Amino acid sequence: MPKFNMRPDKNPMPTQEPLVRNKNFDEVALGYSAEAAVDEAKRCLNCKNKPCVAGCPVNVNIPDFIACVAEGNFEEAYEVISETSSLPAVCGRVCPQETQCEGKCTRGIKGEAVAIGRLERFVADRHNANSKSAPKRVISNERKVAVVGSGPAGLACAGDLCRLGYEVTVFEALHVPGGVLVYGIPEFRLPKSIVEREIDGLRAAGVKFETNAVVGRLFSLEELKEDYGFDAIFLGTGAGLPRFMNIPGESARGVFSANEYLTRANLMKAYADGSETPFYPARRVAVIGGGNVAMDAARCAKRLGAEEVYVVYRRSEAELPARREEIEHAKEEEIVFKTLANPVEILADETGKACGLKCREMTLGEPDASGRRRPVEKAGSDFEFGVDCVILALGTSPNPLIPRTTEGLAVKPHGEIAADENGKTSVPGVFAGGDAVTGAATVILAMGAGKAAAKSIDEYIKSLH
Repeated sequence: MPKFNMRPDKNPMPTQEPLVRNKNFDEVALGYSAEAAVDEAKRCLNCKNKPCVAGCPVNVNIPDFIACVAEGNFEEAYEVISETSSLPAVCGRVCPQETQCEGKCTRGIKGEAVAIGRLERFVADRHNANSKSAPKRVISNERKVAVVGSGPAGLACAGDLCRLGYEVTVFEALHVPGGVLVYGIPEFRLPKSIVEREIDGLRAAGVKFETNAVVGRLFSLEELKEDYGFDAIFLGTGAGLPRFMNIPGESARGVFSANEYLTRANLMKAYADGSETPFYPARRVAVIGGGNVAMDAARCAKRLGAEEVYVVYRRSEAELPARREEIEHAKEEEIVFKTLANPVEILADETGKACGLKCREMTLGEPDASGRRRPVEKAGSDFEFGVDCVILALGTSPNPLIPRTTEGLAVKPHGEIAADENGKTSVPGVFAGGDAVTGAATVILAMGAGKAAAKSIDEYIKSLH
């Protein structure tokens, strides 16, 4: 048997049939079998320079964990991943591997990259299904750290600090921990049981979670330090403030920000019978935007019973910022893409309910600062189509609450907290990372920021004593 599997293409990921899955919230991707995982792992060339590791924001030792999979040593593979990643079952599902680790894979030069994300998911799921042991608790060093926000940045920071012996308390504004992992990413992409298990693991290791705790309202950062005795604070509050177009009709009934729509669908389970926060029935739904959040909202709308769902985007399909896999899944599920169309008005009926969308056709000009071709309006090209629900997925900004209630905390022009590469802010003992600093980005980048901040916090506290 050859040492390496030189087949140029990945093992395909089994999925639910498109016209079955677009009517349920069960996970779309079904995961590799052990045989498929071993076969895929043998495609790895175990490159000496490890370009895939350089492409991973948390520097998972990818060749080593894949080598373990190739030998059938799945639990050993999990141990390798866990050395640097706190959320492997999450990252294996939602990270944009195609632009990170897999984007650097040598096998991708003359074929498809090794399916690193699918293998990470397999290893994590295998461990979670078979492991019964609780994580070991580290002896406390009696130093306390507050983590504000329980999204990926906060969880990564909390996990690393806990392993270093710190007494960590995570403060979460919502009623369940998990941040964007529970309110923003749909069940069919990331089952909430996966997130709950990861958080339960942190609890078992000693991390405390305080929910319904709005820092900046219940208590200030200064009070956390002075009255509650925290030696340092990490801000991983994310970017949950929705943006709007400021076009006529945005206040009509049936118009939602993607944040509200996804939170109600994911966290509040609006799709379930007897939900306390149901959506009224919508037959035709328009989602404005072209990122992953837009794909999530559109696919949720289809599952919630919409007969027709449109993604309206002002550039062409080639410029869609969403992951290609998400775009392909959306198309398979009968989502219609209206590209080169820019909404200019949301139409409402005499009762104030959304009844249509007025758009203007666009063409593409020269590239703008983002590197994508700039959309240019076509004069006299307005057109309308009927919808009874409009979802705005136009990006988000950090919530300004903590900067407004924290004296001396510097922010950037668009409201992000100013912090260096180690997470240090302008306030001594206060660190920040993830979307609160960068604006909306990826789960793994937020985790990387949380890990960097944990190291910096450790150095800071040690310098005090």
